[in-house]
Amino acid sequence: MGRIGVLALVVLLLSPISGWALDAETQAAKEEGLRLYNAHLRSQASPYLEPAAEAGDAEAMYYLGEIHRLRHMGMTREALEWYQRAAEKGEPYAMLRLHQGGACQLGDVCPESGDDWREAALETTLPLAEAGDTEAMYTLFLIYSTLEETEQSYHWLETAAETGNPEAEYRLGARIQNDYGDYPDNTARLQEAEAWLRRAAEQGHAPAMSRLSATLSQQERHEESWEWMIQASEKGLLDARLGMGWCYLEPDRDQKCLVEQDVVTGWAILFAMVEETNNVSAEWLLQTRGELLTAEQHQEAEALSEEWLDKEPPLSEFPPRFGY
Repeated sequence: MGRIGVLALVVLLLSPISGWALDAETQAAKEEGLRLYNAHLRSQASPYLEPAAEAGDAEAMYYLGEIHRLRHMGMTREALEWYQRAAEKGEPYAMLRLHQGGACQLGDVCPESGDDWREAALETTLPLAEAGDTEAMYTLFLIYSTLEETEQSYHWLETAAETGNPEAEYRLGARIQNDYGDYPDNTARLQEAEAWLRRAAEQGHAPAMSRLSATLSQQERHEESWEWMIQASEKGLLDARLGMGWCYLEPDRDQKCLVEQDVVTGWAILFAMVEETNNVSAEWLLQTRGELLTAEQHQEAEALSEEWLDKEPPLSEFPPRFGY
């Protein structure tokens, strides 16, 4: 295993993306693999991602690394190999995973310019961020976090958020809620967090919609909270869809459930969730709430579930690209 030239990585990232375009069949398989990954069906995702990875797609390589790492709760030979291949294509998150796994120290898989994959990721990403790439700005937030350079990390998070990156807006709002920054009181802190979450939610960021819904519910603004939960469900957020289905089954369980009881709709939503994602929480509700429906209603709900199965976009947990 050799060292990887950082300059080559920068050139790759700055190259036209069309040079790495996949054929239609491989692209469709990759999209299905990402759908399965995002729905927490990772064991089923690999065969769909592998053709794209073998064709040179760095994103598919990175997620194959993630699948192997998460499946075994740590770095494996397979994960390391996929991360290395992604890093060779200029994928900064793969570089951060190689650092976390001690690839350079333990396996002699090192960047050409030194022995620190974090620095390689920084050298690859900084020019893109300075050129105005908001995704790169957000990535610098994570890179500087791993370098334990807190001031620079938050500088780039705020810069990305101010430039309109919805993931950065969401993360900044969440961190403000969790005591980042100085505010005169909790009310001011909550207002600032809500403002950032709303900016992300209004751009269609589903996790921000869900967190905004919860934030509004805490303030007893239940009508607006319910509206944002519905929007998050319509975006395909799995937890929001679960909450909506449960509300239809048992609206009295929570003040934010601003609907009349409709057990057929609630059961249909949850039944479709289980069919699509094997969601254990939805499965538990189906197992424990069966007495709420008559036999006829059960049949009606299962028929209605087909409409929910056909909804677009597909259900997703919207996991962060660089998560745990």
